[in-house]
Amino acid sequence: MPRHEDATDPGCEPMILDRFGIEDRVAIVTGAGLGIGRGIATGLAEAGADVALAARTESDLDEVAGYIRSIGRRALVVPTDVTDAAACERLVTATVDTFGRLDILVNNAGGAMPRAAMDTSEGFMARTFAFNVTAPLTLTKLAARRMVDTVGGGAVVNISSRSASMTQTMFVAYGAAKAALDRMTRNIAPELAPRVRVNAIDVGGVATRSLDIVLTDDTLRQQFIDGTPMRRPGEPEDIACAVLYLVSDASSWVTGKVFEVDGGSEASSIAVPAPPLEPSAPAGGGT
Repeated sequence: MPRHEDATDPGCEPMILDRFGIEDRVAIVTGAGLGIGRGIATGLAEAGADVALAARTESDLDEVAGYIRSIGRRALVVPTDVTDAAACERLVTATVDTFGRLDILVNNAGGAMPRAAMDTSEGFMARTFAFNVTAPLTLTKLAARRMVDTVGGGAVVNISSRSASMTQTMFVAYGAAKAALDRMTRNIAPELAPRVRVNAIDVGGVATRSLDIVLTDDTLRQQFIDGTPMRRPGEPEDIACAVLYLVSDASSWVTGKVFEVDGGSEASSIAVPAPPLEPSAPAGGGT
């Protein structure tokens, strides 16, 4: 939000909190049915945005939409497989047809299960990259065009992971894909600037369903807490607050950056052990 032309009149300058306002803007959030995506979608709605909710499970989206409508904002449910380019196009088109504009895209959908490097197939690696890199690129291109055409510009936030920059066993595919997402963020930002800003958030361990195996085990939970300087897991709202900054005018001079929101961690808070690489059994079963 630019300052008023009459800089001699302090009363014409916006208050600092005005820069965080996103009232009546329109956002798309992928992976919005659960966890971090749900927290981001509801957070943006609480800050004044109308939200198009995308994920594969419609019942999860319906719950989020119900809450958003209960606080007086509009919600659109669009079941979407983000790895399907045609489905991505339908999502963006439905959003603009319904709300008449598009201001914000949050590429939150992504993920991959831990898998040992020696068990990581070409297919698993390709699917991980399609979900975590290609899909965000597809949606960013579609959304940027509609942002510029409807309101003149906008903001994109890619939800990445600290796995992109930490050495972690069992995450060769996921870590490589999120590192690629971070690099994509940095590389595409100057091409879309100044009309569309593109940033990313490298998320640490957040208390969602994917971390349940750690947080429901007393020993693992304590190991995780001890390895996190802030001594707690993140909450979806922690990520939503960072997203709000990056999609609002408060960050109007920020693009192509990767923000780490991770409780202060500089190393993995907990390790997933990988099976050791052993010699193959001799042919014929000999000793």
